[in-house]
Amino acid sequence: MTRSQVVIIGGGPSGLLLARLLAVRGIESVVLERQTRDYVLGRIRAGVLERGLVELMDEAGIGARLHREGLSHDGVVLARGDDAFRIDFREMTGHSVLVYGQTEVTRDLYDALEDAGHPIEYRVEDVEIHDADTDTPHVTYRVDGESRRIDCDFVAGCDGFHGVSRNTIPESVRRDFERVYPYGWLGILSETPPVHHELIYANSDRGFALASMRNPHLSRSYVQCPSSDRPEDWSDDRFWAEFRRRLPRAHADALVTGPSIEKSVAPLRSFVTEPMRWGRLFLCGDAAHIVPPTGAKGLNTAVSDVRYLHRGLCRYYEQGESAGLDSYSQDALARVWKVERFSWWFSQIMHRTDDQSAFDRKIQLAELDFLRGNADAQRAMAANYVGLPY
Repeated sequence: MTRSQVVIIGGGPSGLLLARLLAVRGIESVVLERQTRDYVLGRIRAGVLERGLVELMDEAGIGARLHREGLSHDGVVLARGDDAFRIDFREMTGHSVLVYGQTEVTRDLYDALEDAGHPIEYRVEDVEIHDADTDTPHVTYRVDGESRRIDCDFVAGCDGFHGVSRNTIPESVRRDFERVYPYGWLGILSETPPVHHELIYANSDRGFALASMRNPHLSRSYVQCPSSDRPEDWSDDRFWAEFRRRLPRAHADALVTGPSIEKSVAPLRSFVTEPMRWGRLFLCGDAAHIVPPTGAKGLNTAVSDVRYLHRGLCRYYEQGESAGLDSYSQDALARVWKVERFSWWFSQIMHRTDDQSAFDRKIQLAELDFLRGNADAQRAMAANYVGLPY
């Protein structure tokens, strides 16, 4: 049996960032991850970072590579058929976003923690959280068949939608809210130059498409597809032909295609569980909420949870008061629901559905036309895209 002030379940970016931020302030934690480091770093995720995430990486002392290699984006292009217009984040809000792969964020965090000798346990199994509703919680698990236990002050559940943390909260206490969308995103990664220097969100008669990138030589491209589709249903040739049809003509003509080096289908859902705290267990990120990828808010919203929890834990250990922890769920959920609204709205205006009526389609196009010509509407969208304040 060992002891740590905080046990962090989940070695993805939110759990690792929390561990690093706590370490900077001298607060002990241990990270439990069910996979290997290589497996975690092999997952391909969105890479559009809000300013708040960038600021927290700087606070954690690991923002140098991010600033050196990340691509600053001052705007985004929206398209309706061949009609495209740009929303200028810098002009509307004074801020921009940074394109830097989530894999690279995770790599930077792993490197910093491992260089500092921070305890991270990999390949953990059978994790259970005990007595979270008391002042003496503990966590049990197995590694290589060996049973282990950690006593702690607090548990941070950063273990994703399918992890143990959320289900530790009794159903009599927890309430879930969910919307499942009837479509998914087929995405491919290719060693090709991006079709444009900024992201293009395209609403076409054939469905949604997104032209994104990881760096000037690595493109990430998506098309809306039925959620039942599988990656093997789509050859590279079929994907590129469909992707080209959905882009505005001027950008389609500039498209450079190439073999995919990764291909996957992501289902879309909106999900929130309340509360995000039960006793001394705190949920962060996908353990508590999921957003559609439209607008790239998943990682950014997880990091906003980390900020609230980190501030609360620091106040507890440094000042001996629990106000920040007591308000964690309320504070985090207030921001989560605003982000959920934005991701739902952005998805609604950009995607086609089989049951969309002619009236629905006209309303969708009117929404885009209003956004195209109204500075206040653009300012509201830009404020949400670059990141709401904490």
